[in-house]
Amino acid sequence: MPVWRTTLLLMTLLSPGASTFADGPATGFAHFKPLAASANSKHWDPAAPWLIPEGFRQSLVSDEQALNIYPGGVSDWYDMNAVNESGPLAGRYLYRTHEVRCGAIWAVYPLCSRYPGGAVSVVDLQTGAVSILAQDPSYQALDGIRWTPWGTLLVVEETAGGRLLEISLDPEDLTKGTVRDHPAAGRMAHEGVAVGPAGAVYLVDEHRGLTEACPDGSLPCGGGIYRFVPDKWGELSSGELFVLAVSGAEYNTGQGRWLGPIEPSNARWAGSKMGGASYQRPEDLEIIDDVLYVAITEGPPGVSGKEVFDGRVLAINLKTMVVSTFIQPGLNAPIEIGVPGAAGFQTGLDNVDNLAATPDGHLMLIEDNKPSDIWIADKDNNGDGRADGLHLFASLTDPGAEGSGIYFGRDPGTLFVNIQHSARKDGDGTWAITLKKAGE
Repeated sequence: MPVWRTTLLLMTLLSPGASTFADGPATGFAHFKPLAASANSKHWDPAAPWLIPEGFRQSLVSDEQALNIYPGGVSDWYDMNAVNESGPLAGRYLYRTHEVRCGAIWAVYPLCSRYPGGAVSVVDLQTGAVSILAQDPSYQALDGIRWTPWGTLLVVEETAGGRLLEISLDPEDLTKGTVRDHPAAGRMAHEGVAVGPAGAVYLVDEHRGLTEACPDGSLPCGGGIYRFVPDKWGELSSGELFVLAVSGAEYNTGQGRWLGPIEPSNARWAGSKMGGASYQRPEDLEIIDDVLYVAITEGPPGVSGKEVFDGRVLAINLKTMVVSTFIQPGLNAPIEIGVPGAAGFQTGLDNVDNLAATPDGHLMLIEDNKPSDIWIADKDNNGDGRADGLHLFASLTDPGAEGSGIYFGRDPGTLFVNIQHSARKDGDGTWAITLKKAGE
């Protein structure tokens, strides 16, 4: 079993002949020749599952063969990533959530009664050692994970009424920690979580807010964007929860404002009753330069019930509170048609899921789709609220699998990305895509 060890060193830029973004990149992840098309699963190589540009390489960080949390054929369902971004050992440990859940009709796990529930695992990137940081029979579909400015980990549950958990790490051993639940931050189907520069925590309710009714039959229902303001910076045990409302433009864009405070015990219901905007499955969040980006995995329903477009990314200017569509298929991104290998196939953006900030401040996206593509967006240089372009960086060949958890830690030359429900037995795991060194 090969062990991948991070170098935590700045990587060299690609050759001058590589294509670049128009807005002046600063790192090699903005100096690459975009892929011409999404990957075809017939080219799947389990030892190199990602189709990537020239000048990059991929390597396995850790998978189920190193730590099999749910044996007996149950997928470990790797989801999101974070490293310890501060402190004397910053960047050494990679923390990962596992989206395993019990009880869902589509997730029949006969071993659930025999193995404790959801988990957070940790990889020592220096030694390759991997272990479980936190696990409990009650944890369901652990999804988002984020390192906080005060040196803890936030972990959220994707199930309805899910929790926001905070892990305080043992300063003597960063592979161990204590978990606290913060109900004041809201119960909802969390996926993404982000922390603003002033300490506010931004959250989403991963629900089809325009088509899946509340218990009383009312629509819209949930699928909102939330802001939790703690009473004290870095202390999430108390504070006020607000929901985003938007007016003035199409598909809940325009001028935004925070409504509340709302009752946190059922944030979906309370936010809808307050007048919060509803979207179709908001999934992830990323803050870059005072702009909160939100991945909306599905588009709004049209007259026939079919999606008007296949998901999008919102941009919320946290200073002006203007909410715009930053990326959308058919607007400033190509529309996907068919599947790779089929006649008439066209590569495009479909069901954007996770987001990440590249080291030079571009937005990176990965799809909840097959094939699962990774894209990097240009910035909005002309001021129209939209990305000036979108470039295909990588594509997953593993048939039936999905990529997730795109993330840059302390090393600007390394992208971490997970593969979940791989076609390879015990193949779920974390991969690193890195710039090649000079001479490789």
